[in-house]
Amino acid sequence: MPALEVQRADVTKLEVDAIANAANTELKHGGGVAAAISRAGGAAVQRESDERAPIGLGEAVETTAGDMPARYVIHAATMELGGPTSREVIKRATRSTLRRAEELGCRSLGLVAFGTGVGGFPVGEAAEVMVAAARAHAGEKLEQVIFCVHGEGAERAFEAAITEA
Repeated sequence: MPALEVQRADVTKLEVDAIANAANTELKHGGGVAAAISRAGGAAVQRESDERAPIGLGEAVETTAGDMPARYVIHAATMELGGPTSREVIKRATRSTLRRAEELGCRSLGLVAFGTGVGGFPVGEAAEVMVAAARAHAGEKLEQVIFCVHGEGAERAFEAAITEA
């Protein structure tokens, strides 16, 4: 199991092997964290996403990270374009992201709070699901997972999930 930590930070500035993006199945990065990742990474992120789209709910694919410090962005489909998400989809997306990071040989991964922005999912529940999935991850390469969150409430929710699990 990788070491788990929480940071209130800008995911686009994390110095890790890969960062995660809570994407839609069409990999259109028009809003929220996805838009921030696309802006920070440059045109290559959306161009590569267009080449890999569409993907199924809960699936994950990678692109390069463009101009960001990370090597990869792992885009996990947490909802249909503009649609809501669910506990099960967040669990599958988290597992797929962890597996993809492992397959890419990543030692460190920055995860965002899947589904809690545009998807409207409660941050406390997302934290429980995502931390449980990270704890259950049995890969060999991934050593560190950073839950990169925005705001004090999200920070508290992920800290609590790590402490209670």
